[in-house]
Amino acid sequence: MDVSAALSALAPRLSSTATTAIDVRRLSGGASQETWTFDLDDGTPLILRRRPSGGAMSAAALPLSTEAALQAAVDLRGAPVPQVVRVCEPADGLGEAYVMRRLEGETLGKRIVRDEAFAGVRLGLARRCGEVLAAIHATPLGGLPPLNVSDAASERARYETVYRQSGARRPVFEAAFRWLEERAPPPLERPVLVHGDFRNGNLMISPEAGLVGVLDWELAHVGDPAEDLGWICVNSWRFGEWRKPVGGFGDYRDLLDGYAAAGGEPISLDRLLFWQALGSLKWGVMCLMMYASFASGADRSIERAMIGRRASETEIDLALLMERAA
Repeated sequence: MDVSAALSALAPRLSSTATTAIDVRRLSGGASQETWTFDLDDGTPLILRRRPSGGAMSAAALPLSTEAALQAAVDLRGAPVPQVVRVCEPADGLGEAYVMRRLEGETLGKRIVRDEAFAGVRLGLARRCGEVLAAIHATPLGGLPPLNVSDAASERARYETVYRQSGARRPVFEAAFRWLEERAPPPLERPVLVHGDFRNGNLMISPEAGLVGVLDWELAHVGDPAEDLGWICVNSWRFGEWRKPVGGFGDYRDLLDGYAAAGGEPISLDRLLFWQALGSLKWGVMCLMMYASFASGADRSIERAMIGRRASETEIDLALLMERAA
């Protein structure tokens, strides 16, 4: 497929003053989706997100049209997301795809937590994350596309099934599954829209403006708001700054205070820590699966092998979280 030609043909529908697309190039990264950056000849900066032709769709991933609809819905609540310009139609020649405005900022977690350029915005970033999550969770569910519904018990059970099927036997994981089963909070009467992958690495941060975009909506679902707050605190998303539990740049209290101040229903630290532990366990199981794909020959990339070894890091995190609770 000639993506550049298809985007040039689509240009007048993306902007009334445009005639063609220029500087079209595919960005690196994205195991399941393609991301292309381009400009229109009237100066409009855009991003194309598309599913590759013949690409397998993960059972957990949302259709791209659903992603676009969710971004449009949370945009109305004031959450910072890229503005959706067009959900592509078959006649556009791009397959399953949508186009959004390109934001300026950084998504590499290591730079965000360490580079001096971000020192000024890091101070208030955890609180801002809480505020943004409150806006996302306040999005009315009525009118949204169909989404999966989950709670603490079903999430734990789903990942235990994957773990059992893998044949792995890791004592810390075994203990964590039982520990989490005993402490799982009951399903909420009013679950909310959950991003599902809200973490450092999926947030676009500007050195001047702070958090300017929440990206990668393919795992969004309906569930417990504490899931999002716990996930950003998983140690694997701190990029070495382990003393700052929120994304490697902030503290629990700032995150929780920002969430409550922006209208989110107050969430206790204990509830957040439960979801942080479940998040660590989920990531550990994912790491095992990535190594399994490498070992079987299904995916021989070095990236899969390297991520697979991080299962041991999650075991340390889980042991510390269980010890803290005790």
